[in-house]
Amino acid sequence: MAKKERQFPLVVIFGRTNVGKSTLFNCLTEKKQALVSSIEGTTRDSNVGRIDWRGHEFELVDTGGIMDLKVFTEKKKTGREAAGKADIDLKVQRQARDYLKRADLILFVIDGKSGILPQDKEMALALKKYADLKKTVYVINKMDRPNDRRDLSEFYKLGLGEPLAISSATGSGTGDLLDLVVSRLPKPEKGKKETEEEAREVLKACIIGRPNVGKSSLLNSLLGEERVIVSPIPHTTREPQDTLLGYKDKEISLIDTAGINKRGRQPIYKKEGKDFLERKGISKSLEALARADIALFVVDISAPFTNEDSKIMEEIIERRKSLVIIANKWDLIEERDTKRYTEFIRANFPYAAWAPIQFISAKTGEKVKKILDLILEINEQRKIELGDSVLNTFLMRLVKIHKPSKGKGVRHPHIHKFRQTRTDPPEFELRIGSKDDLHSSYVRFIENRLREKFGFLGTPIHIRVTKRKAAHGTPNR
Repeated sequence: MAKKERQFPLVVIFGRTNVGKSTLFNCLTEKKQALVSSIEGTTRDSNVGRIDWRGHEFELVDTGGIMDLKVFTEKKKTGREAAGKADIDLKVQRQARDYLKRADLILFVIDGKSGILPQDKEMALALKKYADLKKTVYVINKMDRPNDRRDLSEFYKLGLGEPLAISSATGSGTGDLLDLVVSRLPKPEKGKKETEEEAREVLKACIIGRPNVGKSSLLNSLLGEERVIVSPIPHTTREPQDTLLGYKDKEISLIDTAGINKRGRQPIYKKEGKDFLERKGISKSLEALARADIALFVVDISAPFTNEDSKIMEEIIERRKSLVIIANKWDLIEERDTKRYTEFIRANFPYAAWAPIQFISAKTGEKVKKILDLILEINEQRKIELGDSVLNTFLMRLVKIHKPSKGKGVRHPHIHKFRQTRTDPPEFELRIGSKDDLHSSYVRFIENRLREKFGFLGTPIHIRVTKRKAAHGTPNR
């Protein structure tokens, strides 16, 4: 499977829960990617963002908060932690440990308002065990007022060097922090940055679906590593996870999202509470879909489709995203009749007949690599551009086969012009007479013939019908 190539230095934010790591991540990346809440253990999968500061680029990772140092240091899963939330916590904290080992620089964050707690001391010991203290920046967060920064004597007790006071909530001191970070990172080789910055297109693909269809497993299978936490518990993934993947000289940004269900789609009225994280995560999933080019819609082919599957498909279609339907858990099907299952999927999603279907097993990795090839192919199909002469010839032949169907009125409408108005995704304008009315079925007929003739694999086509302005005192056709 394709691996993510390490192109930039890695900076990891580390610390116990609720010290403001996610707030700091959002502040430094200038995005609201990480979900922020006072609920302990909000961050599960590590958020990754790219920062360019004074000409130096690096990747920043927001790890899950360390709640139990014993879990953090355990190498194997114990019997009492074989399943459930404890298993998720175990994976979260092991992932944080793995990032520490790979980091070029670590930002060890402490809550300046609460001071040094016993768990902070344990974290410091963990750093000495798993990381090089020469690669550690000691950050005191939540120092929101100028007076808070005058006395930092308490924080020297950990023996981690000079503490840097900041406020991730207000942004105060974060510029100094970034200056310090880039001064401590490995210097890029001369000419390397220019090579990396050559115009390389980034294709954005959003992995979306209802809970427990295998979205995170699919991302891990595509990457060939456990990039995100996988668990049978619904809503293990809470925040969209953007991961860059190099494949065939292209860069693909894969966005793993929280599962979408009916309850989570309801409005968020409270900032905290039982369903807050679930609903907030789903809201971010829909935001991630909005900024993606291609939707990888994952369904569980081993189970009946639900109303939520249809609702998610509607979200994709309404946003006019390119689409691949991923039929996951193919390994659980005993009689693999792809034709029968394809007909079953088409019957459930008739309005997405133009979307390719890929049967896979994220668990075993079967046919997962074909998804990446589909992404590249669809990206090219989105950019197909047809000239006016090509479309005029196409339309003339079409009209001979099937005259334009009338909507209202008694006469067949006359098409004066057919042209492409944009690409990526493709849009067309169909201009008819000012008093004509074209039936919607004929527009669908044109779209289907366009696909037969020119392709547009996995890509929505929008045909806008406009009316010609009739000259004063003259007929419009």
